[in-house]
Amino acid sequence: MMKKNKIIFWVATGLLSLMMLMSSGMYVFNNAVIGETFTNLGFPTYIIYPLAFFKLSGIAVITLTKWKTVKEWAYTGFFFNFLLAFSAHLSIGDGDQMGAVLALVLLTVSYVFGKKIN
Repeated sequence: MMKKNKIIFWVATGLLSLMMLMSSGMYVFNNAVIGETFTNLGFPTYIIYPLAFFKLSGIAVITLTKWKTVKEWAYTGFFFNFLLAFSAHLSIGDGDQMGAVLALVLLTVSYVFGKKIN
């Protein structure tokens, strides 16, 4: 049972990590399009680069550190980021909220199974 829990944790965390890596890459390398999207969603564009940095940092913390409190903060930061993304997309009705829903599901699975294996 423990091996199955580890596999589920690493698959969910790996997929979440890939999503955050792709997202951060888009924030940095396709900044003009992302800036337009952020403006349409009602967010200031100056948060794009810090958000990319914090997404990469959060993934590093979740996958590499053993400090439980720091991991909790990383999971919490991701949760609020994804929840805010979901509600912003839903409020303007652009139909792009499914990425945030998928991220929330992967985050929840990663968190729950991370707790089970530790």
